Amino acid sequence: MKAQSQHEMKKSLTWWDLMWFGIGVVIGAGIFVLIGLETKKHVGPAVVLSYVVSGVSAMLSVFCYTEFAVEIPAAGGLFAYLRVELGDFVAFIVESNILLECVIGGAAVARSWTSYFATLCNHHPNDFRIHVSSFPDDYNQLDPIAIVVIIVICTLAVASTKGSSRFNYIASTFHVAIIIFIVVAGLTKANPKNFTPFAPYGPRGIFVASTILFFIPIGLVGSMTITTLAYCILAVTLCLMQPYQQIDEDSPFLVAFEAGGWGWAKYIVAVGAIKGMTTVLMVSAVGQARYLTHIARTHMISPWFAKMHERTGTLVNATATMLTITAIIAFFTSSEILSNLLSISSLFIFMLVAIGLIIRHYYISGETTPSNRNKLIICLVLILGSSMATAIYWGSSDGWINLVVSNAIWFLSTLALWLGVPLAKKPRVWGESLVPWLPSLSIAINLFLLGFIDKASFERDISEVRYSPNEDLRF
Repeated sequence: MKAQSQHEMKKSLTWWDLMWFGIGVVIGAGIFVLIGLETKKHVGPAVVLSYVVSGVSAMLSVFCYTEFAVEIPAAGGLFAYLRVELGDFVAFIVESNILLECVIGGAAVARSWTSYFATLCNHHPNDFRIHVSSFPDDYNQLDPIAIVVIIVICTLAVASTKGSSRFNYIASTFHVAIIIFIVVAGLTKANPKNFTPFAPYGPRGIFVASTILFFIPIGLVGSMTITTLAYCILAVTLCLMQPYQQIDEDSPFLVAFEAGGWGWAKYIVAVGAIKGMTTVLMVSAVGQARYLTHIARTHMISPWFAKMHERTGTLVNATATMLTITAIIAFFTSSEILSNLLSISSLFIFMLVAIGLIIRHYYISGETTPSNRNKLIICLVLILGSSMATAIYWGSSDGWINLVVSNAIWFLSTLALWLGVPLAKKPRVWGESLVPWLPSLSIAINLFLLGFIDKASFERDISEVRYSPNEDLRF
């Protein structure tokens, strides 16, 4: 399979490079891209709780993911892990969602790059976009700057992986300094009255925002904790600087500093935001090319995507293909549409990781008895069904009794799995000791959050086209 690439991948990244790649992608996007939109429209100052919910969901997935990473040290990430546990079909679905997440996330960041650049130039974000009135509302602000940014990122990514890494950790160091500046300077403009009302949209608003604020990626436990804490501190800072109704949806921190009489500070923030989003695009370009390459090496798609450039040692075909798709989507699609689609992919992937971990511990083909296999299937079906029921009952406000029943079924199903099905496999090196409780809770939380995403986003995610004379065309 590797021979199809014609040239072997070079191990050009050290632990130091990987650490800074993680910092670059973690603290580069969510802080500047969606916090203003969600705070103003869905949650208010309680956005800090939304970040906590998102962080808890991601943290549970971290524990599940870590066992796979330690026990199956293979290239290809979740595609390789779930291919071992759940087979080619499920692995391909997971990998498709991962690639979708990369493309949509990159497109959202590229459009936000334009917004911050326009603000830096003292223009409205849409001043640098081309409005086409004949297109549907969510697709009529064409963004040529986003395409230019992606082309530059593509050029850097295919030139040298090691060079991309050096650019990343130098830029990330600068970015951390900008974040410290935002917190310290922003809190000097803090007004506790801006935290009232704290949750103007109620508990539902907190969970709705949690589903969107998933620019926090999977990482190690320590970095996940630090990341969630950083997001929460910045969210508190923003909400103390301005009443939530006045927070700008496109460039929240820039406008907040300008409103506070520190117009000069917005340029520092804008430069930091642009740098952060550039780093995210760079890291995504490197990562998504490797995902696509791993699929190509299994021949699920053409091996052409796995070919490596002889001189640079980079995945030119895979990188160029993924970033071309990213550029096309970024050119047309609004950030709000992209954020909902991104959340569906992230939560779905998190859920499958948890399911894969349960199966890894309780099932071995050819060794697990039919009786124990059937018990495992029944328990998994009940866990999934009760988790979906909880989301449905909460969304429909159909009474607390139904919620109590659905949660009781989830608890009893997990308990039955724990007590009634013997473990089939023990980890060789490191394993999650709280199986099945931890992955079962991860399944429940991820399905619960999926229930807060609007119907139209799911329709777009499965590529349906819906049209009526009274509505815009929706993809």
